[in-house]
Amino acid sequence: MSKQIPVSHMAFVRARAGRSAELGVRLSTLIEPSRAAAGCLSFSLQHSQGDPELWLVSGFWSNQQAMTAYFGSPQMEIFAELVQDLVVNSLDFHTFKDVSAAQALGQCRAPIHKLAG
Repeated sequence: MSKQIPVSHMAFVRARAGRSAELGVRLSTLIEPSRAAAGCLSFSLQHSQGDPELWLVSGFWSNQQAMTAYFGSPQMEIFAELVQDLVVNSLDFHTFKDVSAAQALGQCRAPIHKLAG
C-alpha cells in the first residue's frame, strides 16, 4: 500500500480596484464547505495586511486524490464567476506536496513531479 502524501494549494487573488470587499465576501463562501470536504485538513481565507486588494485562499489536504476531487467540486466555480464578473484583477494558483530533505536538496534520484494547478 502506498503512503499518502499531504498536498496543499495556495491561490493569491487580487481584486480589481474598489472590489476588494466584494471579493472577500464572495471568497468567504468557500470556507465552511471546503473545510467539510473529504480529506480537507485545513482551509483558510486571509487578507493581506499590506495590500488591501490581495487575498490568499489556501487548503491543506490529506492526499492528491482529495485535493483533485475538491477541484472538481461546485465550490470551485466561484473562481470562474469572479473572473467573469470582473471582480478579480489577477489569480495566481499553485499546488504543493511535501518533499524529503534529500529531494529539496536535489540529491534524490527519484523524480519530483510538478503538480498541475
